[in-house]
Amino acid sequence: MQQPYELTEDRAAPAATRVLVVDDDPTVAEVVTGYLDRAGYLVDHAEDGPTALTRATARWPDLVVLDLMLPGMDGLEVCRRLRGHAPVPVIMLTARGDEDDRILGLEVGADDYVTKPFSPRELVLRVESVLRRARPAAAAHSFSTAGVTLDPGARRATRNGVELALTLREFDLLAFFLRHPGRAFGREDLMREVWGWDFGDLSTVTVHVRRLRAKVEDDPARPRLIQTVWGVGYRFDPAAAEQEVD
Repeated sequence: MQQPYELTEDRAAPAATRVLVVDDDPTVAEVVTGYLDRAGYLVDHAEDGPTALTRATARWPDLVVLDLMLPGMDGLEVCRRLRGHAPVPVIMLTARGDEDDRILGLEVGADDYVTKPFSPRELVLRVESVLRRARPAAAAHSFSTAGVTLDPGARRATRNGVELALTLREFDLLAFFLRHPGRAFGREDLMREVWGWDFGDLSTVTVHVRRLRAKVEDDPARPRLIQTVWGVGYRFDPAAAEQEVD
């Protein structure tokens, strides 16, 4: 039997942090909302996609916990529509072993996922982690190279002066690459440094690199900035991109 989540003072949720839980299973919804409520969040619940969109637009949440399998409108479509409105962080709930569904969730912009059955305490920790990364960094300096400029404090990135619509994890991945130009990192390294996970589905990294390339490369099919290092992983190489322009 799961023990209640014990909230300590230094881990209390920021005041008025709103989480929208979207799940049609009343048992799962009750457990998840209960744990998040005890962790100090203001929690709302929707049983289906249209209701979730209505409640989100009426009172925009700070984060959405979204089940993939919903009646009428599935979680993928809900995520797409939420993303079309504003870059709210999304944690997707998926069935264990459904790798294709998890990848689809990441492709449409989910920032994280938790597989069922899951520990409610783990979900609370994932919520805390995603929200912590979503908050602006204090006194962080900007980076600029190869036409890409990133402001961690404002959580804003541009390419050739045009703002990039990045998800939370895409922004963090780009920031990590900009901080370490010219170095090759394995997918395990990126998962540990960017996601903060010591283990997990490495396809998460692959999907996010592909999505990031689509937004920062002139030709994502022939990437120059984020290069694949065969047998290792990926390397951010602004020098190669700048040489091609010259």
